[in-house]
Amino acid sequence: MQYPRLVIAGTHSGVGKTTVTLALLAALKERGRRVQPFKVGPDFIDPGHHAAVTGRPSRNLDGWMLGPTVCRQVFLRAAADADISIIEGVMGLFDGSSPVTESGSTAELAKLLQAPVLLVIDGSAMARSAAAMVSGYARFDTDLRVVAVLFNKVGGAGHYRLLKEAVEATTDLAVVGYLPADLSFTIEDRHLGLVTALEQPTEALAHRLARAIADTVDIDQVESLARSAPPLEAECARTEPQPSRPAVRVGVAYDPAFCFYYPENLELLEGEGASVIRFSPLHDQVLPDVELLYLGGGYPELHAEALARNHRMRAAVREFGRRGGPIYAECGGLMYLMEAIRDFDGKAHDMVGLFPGEAVMQRSGLIMGYRELEVATPCVLGQPGLRARGHEFHYSCLKNHPSIDYACTVTDARGRQKGQDGLMRGNVLALYTHLHFASQPHLARSLLACARERKVGRKED
Repeated sequence: MQYPRLVIAGTHSGVGKTTVTLALLAALKERGRRVQPFKVGPDFIDPGHHAAVTGRPSRNLDGWMLGPTVCRQVFLRAAADADISIIEGVMGLFDGSSPVTESGSTAELAKLLQAPVLLVIDGSAMARSAAAMVSGYARFDTDLRVVAVLFNKVGGAGHYRLLKEAVEATTDLAVVGYLPADLSFTIEDRHLGLVTALEQPTEALAHRLARAIADTVDIDQVESLARSAPPLEAECARTEPQPSRPAVRVGVAYDPAFCFYYPENLELLEGEGASVIRFSPLHDQVLPDVELLYLGGGYPELHAEALARNHRMRAAVREFGRRGGPIYAECGGLMYLMEAIRDFDGKAHDMVGLFPGEAVMQRSGLIMGYRELEVATPCVLGQPGLRARGHEFHYSCLKNHPSIDYACTVTDARGRQKGQDGLMRGNVLALYTHLHFASQPHLARSLLACARERKVGRKED
């Protein structure tokens, strides 16, 4: 199949990849195209904006976390019914988990999918120098197809002509257009990245971007570049018969405080027999009737006061865990399960209290990077030796706690020890690591098995 596709890459972080991607997604959708968005690398915020514009879940593609086979499967499944796929890159085109290899980079992913690359350049402070930059990126890896350039933050039509002439005089790349420098095109930023789509509606911005890009970018040429990608052979999905198992109702925290989930995590749970039921720790007063809780990441520190005020929900989650109910929490979810969150101003806000100590926000000391987790103690994720991959990205740390039992050990992308993770209490497990379940499908199976065993045990009691 053809799978028209285009990678939107940047020379470095901050050039405007997300702005350009949202503009293209919006413009293509307004043309009536079924547009499938993707994001290279571990990210929850950009995909949320992609989904708000297109109405389709945006999928993460990551060579380090998922490996080439799974990345290809994720792409093929999501793109099968789309007219065009737009893949937003991560950081600079060649940046990944290593300074000397392409692992985890946009370039690696583009080559895996044989996708042409549209290079986004911040043109705000250059003219002929842009040609040198484009030439270097286009020739750095001869196996990569950098086919076109789009300039962002351009001073106007006259400035764009200088940039376009410089690039076309020295390379054979297409220059498809530009976006003008306009502060209204940007999404507000903060300590973990852009404001989420749940907090800043993307629709109005998307319409402005679609109008702007239609005036200054050749969208026909962009579509033509996407159609220039060679066909990809669809892989025959092997469906193994699944044994009949009792359904498990899974309560998934979803609101502005908890909204960081890989779509595949929830889909793999559903594939193993879960019924996903969303609830809001911010606004709901009672838990839904569920047998497993999944508390994802997000921004609980920004909503700590409201979370603390919701005494009934905090008590319900605490009682669920204390009575043996399985709870799986990641990052923001972990913070919620502590005794308190201490915000950037040093104020403590009471939380669930299943684990002693506080999650304390720090203005410096960002902890980030790829992580490979290995289970060391039997827990809701599985037995010792089970491995899964994900990433860490947070400004908080745990303080004022006595000894806590950890279920897992963690290494980074280079195999270096990064300590322990996975606070454990009975059937409760709380990680700082965001795991991608597609890196280890047994995770979903183990979580649901724990819930089923508890349900059977309660009936026998």
